[in-house]
Amino acid sequence: MPNNGTSAAAAATAAATTATPVVDVPRGLAGVVVTDTALGDVRGQEGFYHYRQYSAVELARTRSFEDVWHLMVHGELPDAARAAAFARETAGMRVLPDDVRAALPAIARAGAVSGPLAGLRTALSLFGASQGFRPVYDIDAGRRRADTLVAAAVVPTILTALHRLGEGLDPVEPRADLPYAANYLYMLTGVEPNPAHARAAEQYLISTIDHGFNASTFTARVITSTGADVVACLVGAVGALSGPLHGGAPSRALDTLDAIGTPDRIDPWIRERVLAGGRIMGFGHPVYRTEDPRSRMLRGIAEGFGGPLVKFAVEVERQVEAILAELKPGRELHTNVEFYAGVVMELCGLPRTMFTPTFAAARVVGWSANILEQAEDSKIIRPAARYVGAEPPVAVPTLH
Repeated sequence: MPNNGTSAAAAATAAATTATPVVDVPRGLAGVVVTDTALGDVRGQEGFYHYRQYSAVELARTRSFEDVWHLMVHGELPDAARAAAFARETAGMRVLPDDVRAALPAIARAGAVSGPLAGLRTALSLFGASQGFRPVYDIDAGRRRADTLVAAAVVPTILTALHRLGEGLDPVEPRADLPYAANYLYMLTGVEPNPAHARAAEQYLISTIDHGFNASTFTARVITSTGADVVACLVGAVGALSGPLHGGAPSRALDTLDAIGTPDRIDPWIRERVLAGGRIMGFGHPVYRTEDPRSRMLRGIAEGFGGPLVKFAVEVERQVEAILAELKPGRELHTNVEFYAGVVMELCGLPRTMFTPTFAAARVVGWSANILEQAEDSKIIRPAARYVGAEPPVAVPTLH
């Protein structure tokens, strides 16, 4: 009779001959293609990205947030009549159910330190349970699309309510007569926004709807591949976005401007940081090897407003790029979206604690589109890992 070790080895050998071949890939899956998508792409060498067949920057410059939302979930830009109908449909979904609204004060108190983005995970889970969301595996494409629309529509309502409650203020109910971005600013401040501020915020929101298979989007797709419900997928994506290496940089870029303080301190402050091996927040991107097209667009929006903050930011950008070119020759390091996003949001009156939540208010549409696309594929995403621990099998020690 064979011993257990021999049996285990034989079983392992047999499994190895029948299992899917293991393929080594770069750390972080950098450059690894995991699926096909019709939603868009990022061309890092060109400094270009697109939503479906359209330039994302051109969409931000020429269309409304609702138009681009329609493009992402329905696959086409709407004409005037369908655009108005879609805007009315989604605006009517912004109001929270009574049971979710009633729970927000407790969620805000519990998340007083962690903030609205952490509270969004809890409130969104409650919303999904309250509305009886079913697994995407068990529902048809029409029901999935409806679920993504209503879930995305309530995200700004939840975020702004949690922020205001955290500040000791009453939440502001959404207005169906305002576009997505203007309504977001209105719910945040309680005042109908200046049209220029609303449009600037809208352009920022459009520019950050989607951006390839970033960590939060990939997380949403992995969860979708299990057949889970739409809200479960979105909550996972929010969790990924909350990490400072993904969605937490816009306010940190402004913190850098504050730390530098004055133009005469730019050169010594940056040189000291770079020579010490520190990171300059708002500069560099894992994909772009040229200027980030989102940064270029947002810089133009900021310069349209003008003022001391914008002038200082532009000068910091100029000197940082020159110093980085001197100290790190051969590397292309430019501002990324977070640098001027922080400037634009500050000019539009958003508090810094709401910068990353505002990112989520845009990206929820991109997540939704990815959820819908992934739900069409019944294959679960299940990669492998290489075991590097102690060599098994080792006898389990007995207790003495």
